[in-house]
Amino acid sequence: MPSQTRFSVVITSYNYRDYVTAAVDGALAQTHPPCEVIVVDDGSSDGSAQLLRERYGEDPRVSLVCQDNGGQLSAFLAGLRRARGEIVCFLDSDDHWSPGYLHKLAEAYASGEADFVISDMQVFDQESRVIGYGTAPVDFGYTAISTAVTGCWYGAPTSALSMRKTWAQRSLDLPERFVERWKLSADNCLVYGASVLGARKLYLPTAEVHYRIHGNNGWWANRGPGHAYRNRLDCRVLIDHYARTAAIGAWAPELAKLEFRTKPAPSWPETRRYASIALRGDAPWWRRAEQALAIVGSRLGGRKAEKPVPAPVQ
Repeated sequence: MPSQTRFSVVITSYNYRDYVTAAVDGALAQTHPPCEVIVVDDGSSDGSAQLLRERYGEDPRVSLVCQDNGGQLSAFLAGLRRARGEIVCFLDSDDHWSPGYLHKLAEAYASGEADFVISDMQVFDQESRVIGYGTAPVDFGYTAISTAVTGCWYGAPTSALSMRKTWAQRSLDLPERFVERWKLSADNCLVYGASVLGARKLYLPTAEVHYRIHGNNGWWANRGPGHAYRNRLDCRVLIDHYARTAAIGAWAPELAKLEFRTKPAPSWPETRRYASIALRGDAPWWRRAEQALAIVGSRLGGRKAEKPVPAPVQ
């Protein structure tokens, strides 16, 4: 039953004293209460740690972890090591959730089919828009081949990510060199890791996740070509690491049709992506063409999405 689902909430914070209490209070105010809220202060110098101790030091629902600054991936790992729930939800300290978020997630996880649930995000403060894949749920099925071959992103920013703890542990089981690289944007490790290692993903629009754009986190809006190149290169290195861990080899395109069939209602962009994957690889050209045509034919035969699914902003 949904009421039995145990959530651990991991909030990571660095110099967000002005926002962090709203994040913690929103997690504590859920109609489906989490079994714990773990707040990791990553070496803040703005008094965040003292504020957290004063406000939550005696609250048994909150675990405070104060560490030297190591970056976002380091903070994720510190929180995950303390998590006791079966589902781990991640939350940036400058964002917050409405009270019904965990209740909606609990219903999604109750079926036992989803390993990783992505929500939409309501952008506020300096911008106002919605980030997501549409207004209806999307069962992405399995995405290992698609992500390993094309680098496709099946995810969302940190505050809209949740997953079974075992998948978070597997995704963050990385060599030490990755901790240094992913001091920022470590949600890539969760998204790409879970995809390539074999988690089943579901998109669930909840309208409960509030994603703040402000002066201290809007740097990504002015990224230049050099930053975009470096980020894509680092993501590809990360994906290839997971692919080696999962022993995904050159034979991967041969499984494109089978992975595509795990998606109950694939969109046309998803269909085209899988058809293009099927055309790759070392199989004879006629075999690759047959696989690609079968994927397109399956989509034409009635397995279609209710609406086109746009890619979210990363």
